[in-house]
Amino acid sequence: MHDLTGFQRDLLYVIAGRDEPHGLAIKDELEDYYEKEIHHGRLYPNLDTLVEKGLVEKGQLDRRTNYYEVTRRGQREIEARNEWEAQYLEADSNE
Repeated sequence: MHDLTGFQRDLLYVIAGRDEPHGLAIKDELEDYYEKEIHHGRLYPNLDTLVEKGLVEKGQLDRRTNYYEVTRRGQREIEARNEWEAQYLEADSNE
């Protein structure tokens, strides 16, 4: 996950926290978080990058709507990231 941008990590976390969200649902979540509009030209190429890296699978709900789901590899990457972050957060709380 070290080679992902912060935006791509946020995409991965949103997808992991939802049940097969479609692109607009992911967009809405991130717009709420970032408190600004996320353009399609930013969203979909980054989703495609996650698919290309094997972290997310893309499926089709209908002819116009895709859904996204975190792969096992993506889940392992999230868990490894959480462990990495925890070692620093725990160190801060012990001081």
